[in-house]
Amino acid sequence: MIIHAKAYPRAGLIGNPSDGYYGKTISFAFRNFRAEVVLYETPELEILPSEKDQSGFDSLGDLVRDVKLHGYYGGIRLLKATIKRFYDYCLENRIELHKKNFTIRYSSNIPHGVGLAGSSAIITACLRALMTFYGVSVAEHIQANLILSAEVDELNIAAGLQDRVIQVYEGLVYMDFGKELMDRQGYGHYERLDPGLLARVYVAYREDLGEPTEVFHNNIRARYACGDRQVIRAMRYWASLADKVRRCLLDGEPEKIGPLLNANFDRRRKIHRLSEENIRMVEAARSAGASAKFTGSGGAIVGTYKDEKMFERLRKELGKLRIKVIKPKIASSRGRR
Repeated sequence: MIIHAKAYPRAGLIGNPSDGYYGKTISFAFRNFRAEVVLYETPELEILPSEKDQSGFDSLGDLVRDVKLHGYYGGIRLLKATIKRFYDYCLENRIELHKKNFTIRYSSNIPHGVGLAGSSAIITACLRALMTFYGVSVAEHIQANLILSAEVDELNIAAGLQDRVIQVYEGLVYMDFGKELMDRQGYGHYERLDPGLLARVYVAYREDLGEPTEVFHNNIRARYACGDRQVIRAMRYWASLADKVRRCLLDGEPEKIGPLLNANFDRRRKIHRLSEENIRMVEAARSAGASAKFTGSGGAIVGTYKDEKMFERLRKELGKLRIKVIKPKIASSRGRR
């Protein structure tokens, strides 16, 4: 049996980071790109490298470009961490696993390092493949926690639950990470919304503008931990925007979402140090009449547009900056609770 498991990138539509700030957010997963894991039974357990794990280069310059794009460790570490965390979870919960071995490999065409959660997509796909191979069922909210644990506890990657929740649940999801909820049950309140309520949304990205989320959020995390009032007020403000967008969606008023997305970015711009290139991306989209904010830590934006004429104007303006614009195909919810 050959197992194919997929996971998709996500766009943070509205709200604040979920990386320990106890906030609220709305995100969607979209299938224009994907990470895929292939797993099949073999006599020995083997993890095969992909293009992100190459060790041969044509020149010194090629090596440096590869490091800038994929880092020093590639994606094999993601698979190793997921396999270990899955094994630990089964051991902790007295879930007996069969003794068969497997070979596993991954591939991904998700734009790297632009805030579309490509790394967690690989982990999500890996976890799904392992669950299928071993016949283990894991509740969705626990899957999201396991994926986060693989990154944070095993690999020391700065991360939050938002990306993992939407990649497990798929579709369009409202999330509340309130402190009382997180302290009491270890996960937030996750509400599936009808993706059909979200009309005329675009995603745009430029692969050379991103930076790791741990770099982007580092100063804000420290300021939040120190009780910086400006940061704390901003977190509360972003959480309130998530509630407002949820209300707009449920009331069938998607045309009211655009100004709220703009407000989300404008407040972020006041407290974050943003690169001029990333700011120019947002301003170019707005010059075409569209709304715009980051999908994550920079390098990609998400927003709304009025009609096809505006979308073509958007593509034209962003194209001048070598930025690609797509209409996201929202991944349908897998329907597992």
